[in-house]
Amino acid sequence: MKNIFHVIKDPVHGTMQFTSAEDAWVKPFIDSPPFQRLRHIKQLGMGDYIFPGAVHTRFNHCMGCCYVGSQIAQKIGLIDADRQLVMIACLLHDVGHGPFSHAFEGIFHEKSILHEDWTPYFLKDYETQDFFANYNLLNPKHHLTEEKFNEIGNMIMHQPVKKQLLADIVSSQLDADRLDYLLRDSHFCGVRYGEFDFRWMLHCLAIVNSKQGDRLGITHKGVGVTEHYLMARRLLTRNICHSQKKLAIEEYLVQLLANLAESLEFHAPYKHIRHTRLGEFLIAANRFNQEAERGNADELKRKFIEENFANYKELCDYDVYAIIKQLAQLCDSHAATQIAARIQHRKMPKILRLNYANVDVAQDELNEFKKKYHHQYQHWQLILIKSPHRSYSGEDDPIYVVNEHGVVNPINDYSIMIDAISDRLEHVAFIAIDKMIAEEKPVIDFTRHIQKAATAVSI
Repeated sequence: MKNIFHVIKDPVHGTMQFTSAEDAWVKPFIDSPPFQRLRHIKQLGMGDYIFPGAVHTRFNHCMGCCYVGSQIAQKIGLIDADRQLVMIACLLHDVGHGPFSHAFEGIFHEKSILHEDWTPYFLKDYETQDFFANYNLLNPKHHLTEEKFNEIGNMIMHQPVKKQLLADIVSSQLDADRLDYLLRDSHFCGVRYGEFDFRWMLHCLAIVNSKQGDRLGITHKGVGVTEHYLMARRLLTRNICHSQKKLAIEEYLVQLLANLAESLEFHAPYKHIRHTRLGEFLIAANRFNQEAERGNADELKRKFIEENFANYKELCDYDVYAIIKQLAQLCDSHAATQIAARIQHRKMPKILRLNYANVDVAQDELNEFKKKYHHQYQHWQLILIKSPHRSYSGEDDPIYVVNEHGVVNPINDYSIMIDAISDRLEHVAFIAIDKMIAEEKPVIDFTRHIQKAATAVSI
């Protein structure tokens, strides 16, 4: 039978072709409600407040990741059964994200619940006799069993797997996830920070024999493109993902939801929100946060996720936007209302950039200022934000290079640049100041004092 290619036009990868077999492997998942939900969750959270083109979604990215995973699998010669598992895992790797992606994780005490914690519950929704039966009717030569699906889950959740090589394609320092999002985020933000030669990188990928068995690595010809790729990741993280304005407006979102959660049960103007899907979830999250502060977080987390998954799996960006719009129209001095108005009308905070070496001094000074003026200013109006990032980890899980003689070594041995950035934390630190108070004398005096005490730079 002649093979038919199913085509998806993509602004990043161009014409993404899937064979009939590949289409049958992934389409039942693509057409499922949990995956379709990702259409309504933006990839970069509130990044479009800074980069207007950044309205792409987790759905776009997961489709691209699935395609990249299939390209890698073909390049290194995986058999069909393994390629099937890789493509499904790549497709579903981000299914656990909440509204505004990583930003939503900030509503929980010490970010104790991440999107990965929800992922097993989304995957479990697929583990029904009906889903497997219908799937296997479409795939008579490549049945999906409970054992295979558990292996897919283990790849996504960084659990021990039978073939580490397959897991490397899904999650590693050379994975399909990063190879897609660097190019995709750059494209939609209108920048070139995350660009690298994807086709040459693909050409240079290879199976390498390490102490841990077969792993995904590169040939010696790929050292240069890997340098480019890792520097692209560093620059995209610093300038896009950790853009100070982006982090600040996302902190506004977290502060809005946290303040709303604390007040929903008793603040009369918010009573219409209490019984919405998001309202019920926030009330439960507030109770979780209060209990988590007292300890036993692991057991509390499991119980919270199980009890609130039904609401969480229906949430998307639109649920939050609807409430922001409602709150912004209220005449109310409550923090949630005030923050909603700032977000709705894009009243961005002023950024006071800090030298990270002196961030502790700045934090102490900020705490003293808030204590002195607690009747005049609300907590969210001046917030110190810190965001560390590491571009490459050569110690925990290095990228391996196989040279022309078949010898395998970590890429640090071949690259001065990669060795220089390996395992180094870089930091972003700043104070976000509500512009509505930025010109008031106490705040002006405070910022001048901070600039002097902590060698800060105002931008």
